[in-house]
Amino acid sequence: MTDEWLKDGRLDAERVVPALRSFLGLLVREGGFDLRAEIAPRPPDAPEDVENPDLVVNFQGRDSDLLLERQGELLRAIEYLAVHWLKLDPAHYDRLRFDCQGYRESRLAELKLAAETAAARVKQTRVPFRFSPMNARERRVLHLALRNDPAVKTASEGQGPDRAVVIHPVPGAPAVRS
Repeated sequence: MTDEWLKDGRLDAERVVPALRSFLGLLVREGGFDLRAEIAPRPPDAPEDVENPDLVVNFQGRDSDLLLERQGELLRAIEYLAVHWLKLDPAHYDRLRFDCQGYRESRLAELKLAAETAAARVKQTRVPFRFSPMNARERRVLHLALRNDPAVKTASEGQGPDRAVVIHPVPGAPAVRS
């Protein structure tokens, strides 16, 4: 994997966007999709975090719904292919996000709410809570959502496709009553 696409610690849009357009053109043409892709850089004043990747590829078109079937499986697969096409270092995968009809934004909000709800339950019951298995990017969202909560800690447990986030109560932190 390579860091050739980075400039000042961010994806270099001047170099990455043409490469992405080439990849997406090939994908749309050979896949027979009716899709258009808009590639937008993160605004310079936006904070650098999981919610603000360096580049967002947003799909539109008649085949948009295909990308969102089965919880966005095809959308995630295209993103996976793109980061490998670019030969991005895995540490930089989250600098690029693919979205369609606001699906990924909605999913981020859903994951944060789930993390907060589960953390409240763990604080009240003092019993660990295990999420269903999910991909690394979604697990990271859960970890980041709870990183500043001193009453709980998160851990990824399991292997491969069975890897899931578990929220544990911090020993010594008082139980919260509702």
